[in-house]
Amino acid sequence: MKKRLHRNIVEAIALILREVFIQKRYADRTLEQAFKDHKQWGARDRKFIAETVYEIVRWWRRLNYAARGDENKTEINKILSAYLIIKNEYELPEWLPLWNMEASELLHRYNDPTLSIAIKESIPDWLEQMGHIELGNQWHKQLNALNHTASIVLRVNTLKIAVAELRKRFNDIEIETQLVPQSNDALILPQRINIFQTPLFKEGLFEIQDLSSQAVAPFLHVTPGMRVIDACAGAGGKSLHLAALMKNKGRVVAMDIESYKLKELEKRSRRNGINIIDTRWINSTKIIKRQAESADRLLLDVPCSGLGVLRRNPDAKWNLSSSYIHEVKQKQQQILHSYSKMLKPGGKMVYATCSILPSENQNQIKLFLEAHSNFILEEDRTILPSEGYDGFYMARLKRL
Repeated sequence: MKKRLHRNIVEAIALILREVFIQKRYADRTLEQAFKDHKQWGARDRKFIAETVYEIVRWWRRLNYAARGDENKTEINKILSAYLIIKNEYELPEWLPLWNMEASELLHRYNDPTLSIAIKESIPDWLEQMGHIELGNQWHKQLNALNHTASIVLRVNTLKIAVAELRKRFNDIEIETQLVPQSNDALILPQRINIFQTPLFKEGLFEIQDLSSQAVAPFLHVTPGMRVIDACAGAGGKSLHLAALMKNKGRVVAMDIESYKLKELEKRSRRNGINIIDTRWINSTKIIKRQAESADRLLLDVPCSGLGVLRRNPDAKWNLSSSYIHEVKQKQQQILHSYSKMLKPGGKMVYATCSILPSENQNQIKLFLEAHSNFILEEDRTILPSEGYDGFYMARLKRL
């Protein structure tokens, strides 16, 4: 028997989709605001709204094709109706505007084996072409992986608690966790629940951080007592991880061009019990120049296309453009050139992106090394989405 849908919930989903596709707002922030504005929604409603929004955003082009939509129009209700019919778990509300199409035709078009890759995997044509040029036969495998829902991975704050003890405390409040074979500091949540309201989060015992992202800080080879600069820190997930690896001894200088992100990092540091992180707002080039040759280790987690994290940010593929990717590659080179001067001779630097495009990764390192003979590549690593987690690239270089 099919479940019934409440009108206010369906209308909320349609409103969120309008904000994402028409007003070009980020899906995660739009959902967060909607949940703040509607505290009366229970956990089940919130889960349904979030999952529905993300699935429709993820499969937007394929749903639109199946419903014979016009790609030049944003027909929210048509796409929402198509999704509910294909999902086949809910009664279609009589008040939801439909269109003159039989469900059988919709399903046939959605599952048509002759669909082009761009429509089948629901991406823009230009992105399909770019990905195929850069990754060849590997591209479609990665694209398929990026259309699967991301796992919820926790990084245990080992400054405060051991993995086994945190698992026990989760179990005490009836939350299941799973160990991760590839990591000694990570746990997976098999069920999507709001863990930010748990006392364990408020005590600073863990952070949400994908396993691929967790691989970056150890790749930098830090030890307690070092002076480490995280020059594109954002809200500081990797800064916190670096501080934990350093046993909260030494100094982590977290820098970013967005001051509000650094304020969030300061709050997270306090919750994590970390006191070695200094935040520096990059509001002029002088900030970089003052740090010249001061870092034992330097992390450059640079702005990128974000193609490696489409499974958790599916709205990005509708906002990206080839011109933006061209601009971001120029920015990556600028950051590599100017920020690398903060590294001491003999120090090590990691360049990292959450992209899977060689033009943002290996090619950027090649160009940098050709222009900077005082650096050598020690090691680089690519993590592909088909391995089960986010797509990431990291390269460790040593300044001679």
